Amino acid sequence: MSKGLDMTAMPARPEFEADPSQDVKIGDAARPLSVFERITGNAFLRRVFILIVLAIIWEIYARWLKNPLMFPSFTEMSSALWDSIAQGPLLERTYTTLRVLFMGYAAGIGLAAAFTTLAVSTRIGTDLLSTLTAMFNPLPAIALLPLGLLWFGLGIPSLIFVIVHSVLWAVALNTHTGFLSVPETQRMAGMNYGLRGVRYVTLILIPAALPSILAGLKIGWAFAWRTLIAAELVFGVSSSSGGLGWFIFENRNLLETANVFAGLTTVIVIGLLVESVVFRSVELRTVRRWGMQR
Repeated sequence: MSKGLDMTAMPARPEFEADPSQDVKIGDAARPLSVFERITGNAFLRRVFILIVLAIIWEIYARWLKNPLMFPSFTEMSSALWDSIAQGPLLERTYTTLRVLFMGYAAGIGLAAAFTTLAVSTRIGTDLLSTLTAMFNPLPAIALLPLGLLWFGLGIPSLIFVIVHSVLWAVALNTHTGFLSVPETQRMAGMNYGLRGVRYVTLILIPAALPSILAGLKIGWAFAWRTLIAAELVFGVSSSSGGLGWFIFENRNLLETANVFAGLTTVIVIGLLVESVVFRSVELRTVRRWGMQR
């Protein structure tokens, strides 16, 4: 006779049927969010709220200070901003600055792509990029402005020269760091498919290193934007009319402090729009959608 378990001797387990709807301890599996929860869950609305609070603090402090020449109120700045847009040269100056910025930014990204492609393809390219980055990345772009004026004269080429310097090394350094952090498994998979050179960089390294590349692009954008404004403040007119930096400089000389703040506010608003609209849209459609970034 088998020494196994005697199933007839096992106690029978009583059967029962549970009704989840009667269990009040579980709570709602899903419930509609309240208005407050929907507002606080929206990043755009949270940022708008922060800006409104800052504007209120600005207005209160300026009214308490009572010195428009030194620190105009937010309402005075808003009025000056509207007048500069409707009747003044602010839109034209903004267009001039953005046109020069995009040319320099595109040139810097192109050179950074060439350097990083060479660096991941050859050893001498890696040594070249590491050496040049260590040499020029700590060098402020505005320090090269005298050389730009000497080599290219007073005009757009000088501005593009300093912008390229501010963009190139930040983008190249972050991109190369991202390439080095790509897992070896992905690298070997690309090589097994016969990918080499530009196709290897485009199809394997860039998608895997995209978070670092985007970080480099954002840093390069910030460096280029502030470098251009500073360069325009130094030597002003870059073509037939000056840019935003020259607009700020002119109004400072005229003691139009509200217009100075209007120009600074325009610089800040453009920076916020590029950061919150352009780069954020790219991140949502790429690295966040792919689960590479929270």
